[in-house]
Amino acid sequence: MTVEVSTLANGLRVATDTMSSVETVAVGVWVAAGTRHETAEVNGISHLLEHMAFKGTARRSAQAIAEEMDNVGGQLNAYTSRDHTAYYAKVLKEDLALAGDILSDILLNSAMDAEELAREQHVVVQEINQADDTPDDIIFDHFQAAAFPDQPLGWPVLGREAVVRAVTPQRLKDYMAGNYAADNMVASASGAVDHDTFVALIEAAFAALPRRSAVSEIAGRYAGGDFRQPRELEQIHVVLGYGGVAHADPDFYNVAALSTLLGEGMSSRLFQEIREKRGLAYSVFSSAQSFSDSGVFSIYLGTGQGDVPKLVPVLRDEIRKVAEAISEDEVKRARAQIKAGLLMSLESPGSRCAQNARQIMVYGRPLTTAEIIAKVEDVNAAGITRAAQRIFSGTPTLAALGEAKALDGLAALRGRI
Repeated sequence: MTVEVSTLANGLRVATDTMSSVETVAVGVWVAAGTRHETAEVNGISHLLEHMAFKGTARRSAQAIAEEMDNVGGQLNAYTSRDHTAYYAKVLKEDLALAGDILSDILLNSAMDAEELAREQHVVVQEINQADDTPDDIIFDHFQAAAFPDQPLGWPVLGREAVVRAVTPQRLKDYMAGNYAADNMVASASGAVDHDTFVALIEAAFAALPRRSAVSEIAGRYAGGDFRQPRELEQIHVVLGYGGVAHADPDFYNVAALSTLLGEGMSSRLFQEIREKRGLAYSVFSSAQSFSDSGVFSIYLGTGQGDVPKLVPVLRDEIRKVAEAISEDEVKRARAQIKAGLLMSLESPGSRCAQNARQIMVYGRPLTTAEIIAKVEDVNAAGITRAAQRIFSGTPTLAALGEAKALDGLAALRGRI
């Protein structure tokens, strides 16, 4: 890897990852301000702000922003997570300056026009309603809320309709001024990019950005809980989860391997036992998500309402067995899958750009491929078994949407495995 990092005088960190074999560059700005940094009164403001950044600046209208990027065949987008918000673009190498100018313009000079805000609030409310109409999507919001009750880490990224509609242009400006400060941001570029050129570009664009942010991060406290909502659906959608591990936890890679062999991929235990051998679910998978101070381990199932009585004991049995014994073949397969995913992502400028930015925010520096692979290679059966016992001995969280009778049949999943 050819990652270089510089820190500007105002504290903004700038990273580049040069790829000599490509003709494009992915560039973006990551801001360590997301849903977990909000208050209840403005839950959803991070996501709404992400939308409004593209709705016009002092120099460009919303249409001009879109046209300038389309004129060079580029791509411009953004997303909001619980930990951060990202604004990014992908362009041909000769258009890097344009991409940098547009990104700095929308982040520093957003107009926050009242009429544009009213339209975008309506759009975001439609997005909230669309998510609510998609059970295999909204179930994860319900799971997060049950796992982290009454705290920002459990709040929905999209926010709630009443709160979103109440946000004013001034409140958006105040939130942006308090959170979008240099010490809270990372500018990252990967692909056909020169480090010194990119640093100069970012320095010229963001030199006036204030150094100190007002971000306050309330510690995440996994508690576990139970959410079951009756709905008239053909399937029942279930997420069973447990407290996970933080990014810096010694078991981080053991937990990643545990999720891989338990429920990621067609050879995983859950896929083979629940779908292939028994046909009890169309969709079944596990995932491990980490934050700066906590994490969650979850298992999702989408199954027929009448299959719940058969499914519950099978799922409980698979969780129990994975905490008792792991074969060496499974360890090798999990390590191979994790390494392959990492190395394949390195072929994409966009993936490398995002990965470097996120690692700088989490660890204070980009990790080398060699050190990540070394940690993956250190994973063994004893470590995964220990991680499984640690995870599954905790308080479970259950979230489910479906017919009332089927929901009642899930009660056993809240008991100790």
